[in-house]
Amino acid sequence: MSTTAAAAATAAAAPTTAATAPTSAAAPATVLDAVRAGRANLLPGLIQPLTAAERRTLVPELTALRREIRSWDWTRRVDRERMRSALLVAGAGCHTGAAAAASWIAARDLRDPSGSVYGPLITVLADRDPAWLGDLAHRLAARTATASEDYHLIRDLLLRAPDDCPPPTGDAFVHAWARHMSFGGLRGAARTLRLALREEPYVRELVARLFETAETADALGWYSAPGVPGRWPAELALLAAEGTVERRTLLDGCLARLLRGGRPAGLTFFTDLLGVLEATEDEQEERTADWIALAADAHSPLAGHAQQVLAGLFEAGRLPAERLAEMSAAVLFRPEKKLVRAQLVLLGKALRRQHDDRFVLLPAVAAAFGHADTALQERALKLVAAHLRPQDDDLRTELAFQADLLSPAHRRTAAELLGAVADAADGRTPYGETLPPAPARRRLDSAQLSLAETVELVAALVKSRQPATEEFETAVDALVRHAHRDRAELAAALRPALADRPWIGDGGHHADPAWLRGLELVAATVLGYVNAHDLRARRGLRDDRSGPDCAHTAMAGVTGARLYGAAARILADPLPFLLATPTWDTGSLEPSDLVERLAAYRRLGVEPEPIDFGQALLRVRRDPEAAPAAAALGTPEGARLAAWLTGAGEPPRTVRRIEEPAPPRQDWWGDRRRDAVRRIVVDTGERPVLGREFPEAFHRLGRAFSGTPDRCYHWDGWELAQLAVLPEDRETQAALLLPDLTACAAVEERGAGQRLSRLAETGGPAGPVLHLAVATGLGARYAEDRLAAVDALLVLAGRGELDTGALGRDLAELLALGTVKPNRLADAARTAAGTGAYATTWAVLAGALPALLADGGVRGAGEVLAVAAECVEACGPAGPEPAGLAEAAARGGSSQVVSQAKRLRAALAAADTTAPGA
Repeated sequence: MSTTAAAAATAAAAPTTAATAPTSAAAPATVLDAVRAGRANLLPGLIQPLTAAERRTLVPELTALRREIRSWDWTRRVDRERMRSALLVAGAGCHTGAAAAASWIAARDLRDPSGSVYGPLITVLADRDPAWLGDLAHRLAARTATASEDYHLIRDLLLRAPDDCPPPTGDAFVHAWARHMSFGGLRGAARTLRLALREEPYVRELVARLFETAETADALGWYSAPGVPGRWPAELALLAAEGTVERRTLLDGCLARLLRGGRPAGLTFFTDLLGVLEATEDEQEERTADWIALAADAHSPLAGHAQQVLAGLFEAGRLPAERLAEMSAAVLFRPEKKLVRAQLVLLGKALRRQHDDRFVLLPAVAAAFGHADTALQERALKLVAAHLRPQDDDLRTELAFQADLLSPAHRRTAAELLGAVADAADGRTPYGETLPPAPARRRLDSAQLSLAETVELVAALVKSRQPATEEFETAVDALVRHAHRDRAELAAALRPALADRPWIGDGGHHADPAWLRGLELVAATVLGYVNAHDLRARRGLRDDRSGPDCAHTAMAGVTGARLYGAAARILADPLPFLLATPTWDTGSLEPSDLVERLAAYRRLGVEPEPIDFGQALLRVRRDPEAAPAAAALGTPEGARLAAWLTGAGEPPRTVRRIEEPAPPRQDWWGDRRRDAVRRIVVDTGERPVLGREFPEAFHRLGRAFSGTPDRCYHWDGWELAQLAVLPEDRETQAALLLPDLTACAAVEERGAGQRLSRLAETGGPAGPVLHLAVATGLGARYAEDRLAAVDALLVLAGRGELDTGALGRDLAELLALGTVKPNRLADAARTAAGTGAYATTWAVLAGALPALLADGGVRGAGEVLAVAAECVEACGPAGPEPAGLAEAAARGGSSQVVSQAKRLRAALAAADTTAPGA
């Protein structure tokens, strides 16, 4: 070791007490002085003369300094920013192991977003062994979170690595490589993608990896047209033409990636690349199995493309009958009618071209016998009739087995063609409706939560964006219970779990109630970070008279006021437990539980918190039989509960009306719920008892609310407050949810259906507004919302609360107004029937069909008729025909409306003849 180097190392390792920059303007004499001064550019010259052992002696000092600046508060942020880059360079230069150096460089607390540290960092690493640099490059590239940010550093390290060092192939690095190639590849270079790819030494390896990453690199899709020069599809095809990349690699890579599946948008690049490559017939034939797999399982547009490729191979004589049959068996099983229709056309061509192939192809045609569309069943049956020969006894027997899949409308024709086919009416067992069981309610029991369980739940919910109602209520009650038993013990356990919250530091100066929401307010109060005066003054709680004049704000205000009240009682007069904690996970409170809690309050001499008791009344299940026990308590709260259970708690009246289209408005939250159609809206009336007998936080909730609030922007995130405040009033909740459901159906928004499914499981009467909400949800634009509406329908049916006649009439009105589209209703009804609820689905559709068949039938009516016919064929109900059905069936032509109307009439007639007593 040289004398100079030894002196530098000794000085660097000397302990220092002050983490401040030197006051002298002279250059720092040691590594640590340079770090404290933020002089990253001087560090390479100070570190490179040191030996490996001398560098290692500096690592503990640098680690301690890093830990120190990480603990600084915001008042020292300037010092921290100045020292951070220098600390990054020093640590990278002093760590002698590649793994430790990579961990130091990739640390989030040392990141330099400006990039100014790049030069010194490369310089301080430049004297390392090339193999060590290659190892460091691979370790940095393996870090998914930072590989993209460190791309240029990794590339520079690879340039200094041995020639046989392979490139990193992790997903994050490959994505970064594709992005930087799109911008020229080199740092600061202005090159085209074509030039960057030609100068890339690892182009073969990294291009092959583009097809293997879990997600498609975003940069690959940066083009308006795939054939434009300078864009990835065109440039990769050019590389293949020049021999730089093997053409087989691109073709096989695209097909393998398409077979793996994923979001359609993420697969567009690979489909476009196949189009630019223009595979020859030989290349397509070689990959026939891949194309068949895509036709079977890919999303609809891609499956259609694969079908066209295979059809081209058939036209060229390169697709044997056996492979065509294999393809057909898969495609005919798909639900898309367009694909099935095209496949039947292709099979017809094949059968006409070579009659002897019927022994292979006709069994494949029979796969369409089980399709949901009876028109396609009929087409397949006609194709079999056209090509089956009288002497084909074995083939006829094989087809007869599959004919059992045909709908009853085609069974007779199949029997005449194929021989014995079981008739749907032969030996039919009495139909029994199969409804999914109603969801079982789960009892909440916060009293049994231990201190550790309470802390764990609170820590999880504080960091949750939208906690579930039952978890939220359990956590609040558990906090109140443990704070009453031993607040100091609860605070000691809670503090480490919430140590990352911003209001924990700096003596709690950030624990202003105005910035605390939900459970966090109660937790901060337990820890002593919230002032009692602020809680009693409702500091930070939205005033009843401010904000949008809608019920959502009113309910959020009730929830917030209750939390403020619970927190204030923790500081002043702790409650042993909360009265309003739900009994069930639906949010409902059993009257017997509330009576028991009030009795416990009386024994303990506890004064109920008025807001908590008011919330308990809104949640309690209205059972008049529990009123005597409540009155027997002999307390004011017991008397109010008895009156509430015997009539005072009745929900507000609702008024249903038709709203005419309004002119467009300038406010963006209003425009999102409007379009040029008439619609049904429901207004809720006043609830005077909330203004007379409840605390001020409930007064706004007692007002009348319009079904089309002018300034309401609560289209997401308020369902917790709604379900928690009014769990026993489904009619009011449905009225508040209806504008969102109408928007899902009329202006193609999404998300409201999920709340409808949960709403059906809550308590209170299932009245006309709830049925209207379900009917509207069945016509939602997006499948997930329609599925949620079907769930709500089945929940009501399973609980014996569904009025199928009322739901059918609502659907008829919505169809006439244009709010619900027939094709969407057909999809929802088909889903409901598919669960086994054929009779329920038919009972609903029977009331909606007259509106569909009026004035000659609306577009899409045939799909609804098909589902109705399927339901009648399955359950065989006896009853009158819907109005307009006979006229629709009597019209000429072969449209779907006419054919399905005839099918439904035949099914109803058959049901009448097989009904008991017919």
